Amino acid sequence: MTSDTSVPTGDPTAEHIEPIEPIAPITTNTFVGTASGNDDPPAPIRGLRRLMVWIIPANLGIYFIWGALPGILLPQQITVLFGQKDQVANLAIVATIGAFAAMVAQPIAGRISDRTRSRFGRRAPWILIGSLAGGLSLIGLAFANSLLGVIIAWTLVQISYNIAQGPLTAVMPDRVPVKRRGTFAALSGIGLMVGALGGSIIGAMFFNSITVGYVFFALFSLAVLTLFVVMNPDYSSTKLEREPFTFVEFLKTFWVNPVAHPDFFWAFTGRLLLYTGYFAVTGYQLYLLSNYFHVAHPEQVIPLLGLLSLVGIIISTVVAGPLSDRIGRRKPFVFASAAVVSLAFLLPWLWPALTAWVIMTVVSGFGFGMFQAVDTALMSEVLPSAKSFAKDLGVVNIAATLPQTLAPGVAGAIILAFGYSALFPVAIVLGILGALAVWPIKATR
Repeated sequence: MTSDTSVPTGDPTAEHIEPIEPIAPITTNTFVGTASGNDDPPAPIRGLRRLMVWIIPANLGIYFIWGALPGILLPQQITVLFGQKDQVANLAIVATIGAFAAMVAQPIAGRISDRTRSRFGRRAPWILIGSLAGGLSLIGLAFANSLLGVIIAWTLVQISYNIAQGPLTAVMPDRVPVKRRGTFAALSGIGLMVGALGGSIIGAMFFNSITVGYVFFALFSLAVLTLFVVMNPDYSSTKLEREPFTFVEFLKTFWVNPVAHPDFFWAFTGRLLLYTGYFAVTGYQLYLLSNYFHVAHPEQVIPLLGLLSLVGIIISTVVAGPLSDRIGRRKPFVFASAAVVSLAFLLPWLWPALTAWVIMTVVSGFGFGMFQAVDTALMSEVLPSAKSFAKDLGVVNIAATLPQTLAPGVAGAIILAFGYSALFPVAIVLGILGALAVWPIKATR
């Protein structure tokens, strides 16, 4: 299905042309075997460099929201609306309900996109629909003035952006060859982590203008995701055989058999544990700064912390992803990342001062960037079936999205029971267990 797109001249300096138009439609026979084998996507080189560039802003469009809302704007909105007395309990309620919606929404969206047949492909329509619905939900959240209103609007935000995120994640196994997935995952990880931390920086800028912040994130997300779809058109899926629908098959949307696919199970478990530990601490940054480190104006400190964390993340991400491709190993980077993050969390636990938190931010960012750079590539190599990339990645992304959105609820429960200092040992234990869970995986080294 590939074709030579180089200029047919004898000039060795002739420029390689990469048309924007997608290549021939994929069919049922396009993908065979499993994602851990040799089922590389059709003509993966065409447009690959453009795809690698555009995945960064596409992830920014979604992860700006996950970085700004759960950790900054949403808790601040709850504090403004209901006061400080019940802020932890109210945030825990909102976050828990929203997280459950996210857990359900993404694999369903993935399943639907796997079954979508259109000349625009399987993923593109749902990326656009999710970003548009998410923008409208954000505007609704901006004007919510009751606890019920906040719960409904935040739940709709979670559902909508997970509808976009599930198909967006499936772009890698759909269109990137296995040998380039470490690099692609690193670039994707840059968008993810820069988005999450950059979102916290931008969110802090809207600390006293929450409504304006929500509208900004809604418009930015819609713009960059639309441009991603336009600049990287999906393969037409009209020739894909339409599989029959059964209710039992639908229920399997939320399940991958751990006995039949143990590598997938262990990779999922590792991501879930490590993400939960990391975001239980970093996702609760606003209240930690206010109530544990006693910072008078945390919104003034958060942008600096975000920038410092980005330094560590970008360095480790840029190095770890391509290096894992070069040496053909993923596990050592996961183990190293867990060790670095755990050591970082020891510092503010033993030394409850703002200086300790600043150092922890840089070091933990370096460790988590290392993990993020290779984890997406690792996950793509243990997917059970190439026919259901988006559904399976939707299940996988429960392990990423759920901890980020549930972190305020989990942290709230820990704080109410044991105090703020208990967050750090819990996060350390979860991170170590997450790394150990990767050890039994056999599909990758």
